[in-house]
Amino acid sequence: MTVTSGNVTLSKDGSNLIGISIGGGAPLCPCLYVVQVFDNTPASRDGTIAAGDEITGVNGKSVRGRTKVEVAKAIQAVKEEVVINYNKLHAEPSQGKTLDVILKKLKHRIVENMSSTTADALGLSRAILCNDGLVKKLDEMEGNATLYRGLMEHTRKIMKAMYEVSKTHRVFGDVFASIGVREPQPNASEAFTHFGDAHRTMEKHGIKLLKTVKPMLSDLSTFLNKAIPDTKLTIKKYCDAKFEYLSYCLKVKEMDDEEYSYAALQEPLYRVETGNYEYRLVLRCRQDARARFAKLRSDVLVKMELLDQKHVQDIVFQLQKFVSAMSQYHDTCYKCLQGADVFPIEVDLSRSTFACTNQENYQEDEEEEVEEAVEETEGAVGVAEGNLIGP
Repeated sequence: MTVTSGNVTLSKDGSNLIGISIGGGAPLCPCLYVVQVFDNTPASRDGTIAAGDEITGVNGKSVRGRTKVEVAKAIQAVKEEVVINYNKLHAEPSQGKTLDVILKKLKHRIVENMSSTTADALGLSRAILCNDGLVKKLDEMEGNATLYRGLMEHTRKIMKAMYEVSKTHRVFGDVFASIGVREPQPNASEAFTHFGDAHRTMEKHGIKLLKTVKPMLSDLSTFLNKAIPDTKLTIKKYCDAKFEYLSYCLKVKEMDDEEYSYAALQEPLYRVETGNYEYRLVLRCRQDARARFAKLRSDVLVKMELLDQKHVQDIVFQLQKFVSAMSQYHDTCYKCLQGADVFPIEVDLSRSTFACTNQENYQEDEEEEVEEAVEETEGAVGVAEGNLIGP
C-alpha cells in the first residue's frame, strides 16, 4: 500500500457541492479522508479522487489538524471551482479482502433465501437486506425453460409422426402406381396411377412441412441452451458481486461502530490514531465492489429485458409459424385427395389379367375342388362320430 500526492480542480454543481463525504480529522484522527464519492457528481465525473484518499488541503491551504466539519465548510465557502490537494491511496483489492469479509460474504449467501424471522432468530438480520427481486426472476426463467423444453419435445414427436405418415404416403403411392402400371384397362390404370401420384405428392408436402418446422426447433434450442444459460451465468456473477459489496458495507458499519464505542468511552483506538489506513482500505474496496456490482446489475437488467422480449415475441412467432405450416399441410393434402377422388373404379373382369382363357378347364378345376371339399367334409364327420361313440 503506497501513497502519492496530487491536486485536482473540481467545478461545483448547482447545489454548491462537489459530491464527496469526509471522515477522520481532529481530535481523534491525524488525517482527513474521503469516505464516499457520490454518483453523478463533479467528483465522480472527474474520477481523480476516490474513497480512502487523504485530503491535505483546500485551495492550497493545509487542513491538517482541522475537523471534518471545518473542512466541509471551507469547501462550501469556495464558489464555482475548488482545488483539492490529496494523497492518493494505492492498494490492491486483495489486501482488503480479509477472512472476515469472506465470512460475511458467505453469511449473505446463506441468508439470501431465508425469511426475516429465521434470519433474526439466527442473528443475521443485517444480511436480510441483500434480498433482491432481480434474482427471483430465476424461478420465472426456469419456468420458461421448462415450457420451451416441453414444446421442443412435443414438436419432435409430431415431426417424427409426420415423417412416418409421409413414408406411409410414399408406400401407398408406390403400390397404387404399380397397380396402375400392371392394369391393362386404360381407365382403371389411369385411376390407379392418379391415386398413387396424389399420395406421392402428399409425401412431398410432408417433407416440406418438416423442413419448415425444423428451423423452429433450432431457434428454440438456441434460446434454451444458449440464451438462458448465459443469463443465468451473468446473474450468478451479479450475485457474487452483490454479496461482496454488501460484505464490505457490513465491515465498514462494524468499524464505524467500533470507533463510536471507543469515542464514547474516551479511549484511543490505535488504527485511528495512526491514520486509519485499514478503514480507508476497506472504503476503497467497497467503492470498487460497488462499481462492479452496478455494472453487472446493469448487464443483468439489459439481458433480462432482451430475454423477456425474445420470449414473448419468439414464442408467439414460432407457434404461429408451426400452426400455419400444419394448417397449410392439411389443406394441401385435402385438395390432393379431392383431386384424386377416382372411386369407384370400374374394372372389366372379363378383360382382366385374372380372367381364364379356357372355360372348360375352369369348369373341370371347379368340379375337382368340389369333390375334394366333399371328401374332406365326410372325413371330418366320421372323426367326429368316432369321438362321440368313444372306445
